[in-house]
Amino acid sequence: MSFFIKKKPNLHGKSKGVKKSSKRKHLNQDDELTSSSEAESAQSDDQDESDPDETAQAKKMRLAKAYLKEIEREVEEREEDEEQHDDLTSNEINKRLRTDYLKQSGKLRTTIADKYQGFNSENIKILRCKDHKNCITSTFITAGNEFIFSGSKDGSIVKWSIKDLKKVGSIPFVKKSSSETFKGHSKAILSIAISMDNKFMAIGDETKDIQIWNPQTLEHINTLKGHRLSVTGVVFCKETHTLYSSSKDRSVKVWSLDEMAYVETLYGHHDAITSIDALSRQRAVTTGGRDATVRLWKIMEESQLIYNGPDGCLDVVKLVNEDIFVTGGDDGQLSVWSANRKKPLCAVKEAHGLDSTNLQPYWISSLCSLVNTDVIASGSQDGAIRIWKLSDRFRNIQLLFKIPLNGFVNSLNFTSDGKFLIAGVGPEHKLGRWNVLKSIKTAIVVIPLIKDS
Repeated sequence: MSFFIKKKPNLHGKSKGVKKSSKRKHLNQDDELTSSSEAESAQSDDQDESDPDETAQAKKMRLAKAYLKEIEREVEEREEDEEQHDDLTSNEINKRLRTDYLKQSGKLRTTIADKYQGFNSENIKILRCKDHKNCITSTFITAGNEFIFSGSKDGSIVKWSIKDLKKVGSIPFVKKSSSETFKGHSKAILSIAISMDNKFMAIGDETKDIQIWNPQTLEHINTLKGHRLSVTGVVFCKETHTLYSSSKDRSVKVWSLDEMAYVETLYGHHDAITSIDALSRQRAVTTGGRDATVRLWKIMEESQLIYNGPDGCLDVVKLVNEDIFVTGGDDGQLSVWSANRKKPLCAVKEAHGLDSTNLQPYWISSLCSLVNTDVIASGSQDGAIRIWKLSDRFRNIQLLFKIPLNGFVNSLNFTSDGKFLIAGVGPEHKLGRWNVLKSIKTAIVVIPLIKDS
């Protein structure tokens, strides 16, 4: 199978799946990888008022100019001292542009792992409520670290205040909701995503539909239909209302929530997609379960890159920055990848050890990264969350410390300031019931991390 796949030009304004390139590239395992060509045209149905024949390069230039004007406007609004205006404006703009450039290019990496000394065991908080009658499957922290949203196998969603450490709202399980009066989910929640302006919350569950809610009022907004099987993942392109969704139907769909409209479908995986992630660049990364591949979707270029993982099922993927991502699955291997390399930069086999009852590796059931830094975390059911350090330009991974926690760790999130780690824990794996730990209760665990200033 070709590593690089490019979509055919869309001549009729309709979305078509990506197709295999007729030309194969023969690459050594360590060869750097680049796209063979740029798409000649951007999508004609973009949210902005662009020319349908505008090239991808021209669009990037137009958006860059608009972005620069927006930065200047923000700085001018913050500036009160007219005498210092020119110098401060110039300095702030340069600093902001440099940081954003590094983020977009995937080169921003703040080295803070060595500042972490462990966790504060005395101040760990356990959050429980009657709404979650079954295992927690997904958690999400809103921008600004104000709230945690959690979803469970029983179809309920709970909103928690991080400051007060208590429940502040919920969307209950409902046996059946009509499309006109949708009041709650009737099946297990699989994924939660919230836009950075807290305007939209997207929920993927074991139905074929994506439900859109207002995360502030918990009112239902709309239903997005299009997938043929369960929606396994949803994620927003940061600072936009563009939503990417993945499904057991092996497809990725792109949606515009400003218009509540479907944009296009991306094909390529040969098995159910198990996880999806994205940052601010118009890209998404997915794992394909039993097809043992990771795919990086370049939305604007209408192309994809394929990475062959280890044997087994790849269950979860998380971006560290725009070009580095980590994966885990049922073989217990934690792998670090670069978008420009065909094989992992580094990997840890049996990252959570072996199950003494069957001598099989513990599955990696959750991953999270402190974005644009050298810190990641992984969870399983072996009794401890592991905090890792990525060093030597991501070519080495070292264990920093373990956080004892019994049960299946089905979801992990760092707060954006890196002060807390949020874990969703339950008595069984989020994807099945082949092993149930009856002594474990469903909970959200808030873990304070000890970090040097």
